[in-house]
Amino acid sequence: MNRCILSIFSGLAFTVLLACSSGGSSSEEATAEAEPTMETETMADEWQDLSSLDAWRNYKADTLSDKWRMEDGAITLTEKGGGDIVTKEEYDNFELEIEWKISEGGNSGMFFNVVESDDIGPIWHSGPEYQFLDNERHKDAQIRKHRAGDNYDVQQSTVETVKPAGEWNMTRLVVNGNQVEHYLNGEKVVEYELGSQAWQDSVAASKFAELPMYGKAEKGHIALQDHGDKVWFRNIRIREM
Repeated sequence: MNRCILSIFSGLAFTVLLACSSGGSSSEEATAEAEPTMETETMADEWQDLSSLDAWRNYKADTLSDKWRMEDGAITLTEKGGGDIVTKEEYDNFELEIEWKISEGGNSGMFFNVVESDDIGPIWHSGPEYQFLDNERHKDAQIRKHRAGDNYDVQQSTVETVKPAGEWNMTRLVVNGNQVEHYLNGEKVVEYELGSQAWQDSVAASKFAELPMYGKAEKGHIALQDHGDKVWFRNIRIREM
């Protein structure tokens, strides 16, 4: 009789233990396979992808030149004459990331707060420029404030972190109100405040001194430059702050 009772209790204990073990495993599997939460989706959606030609058009145009093409997943200026391109949307406070590489002896740039107006000339008449350059070969590299990472012709980089022509560089541009930061390959290389006395003095000593709209807009398009040299851009994304 005692042995029978013991046997029954042992069987029940094993069954309960097995059920708990199976229930835990199912719970873990369900958690692992669960759909992303709304918070996760919202965080992922903060970034807007600009890596497709669909996000761009030529400056002051509704179309895009066929000299701008996709090559191995990168937006590529294949030859001179493609014209400068701008984002279809405008941005004010934002963080932007872009990878770029330049051909040997090449020159290009990225602009922000670019304004399209009949009384404004090229993109550089309104938008400040983050310079892209082959520092080893292009003649502009001999001029401080014209080198890769510089705020072109206004402020030079504090440190040189650019990689040689043909290698990918990672650029990060942060514009928060009047505060602007340039990052190149993980290091902050330029920082300035639009409209500050230091900014005004630097612009007054630059080629932009006589341009009434240079650096004045509070929002605008992002632009990529056709400087006549082959250049590649990939993994472009932006999020507004």
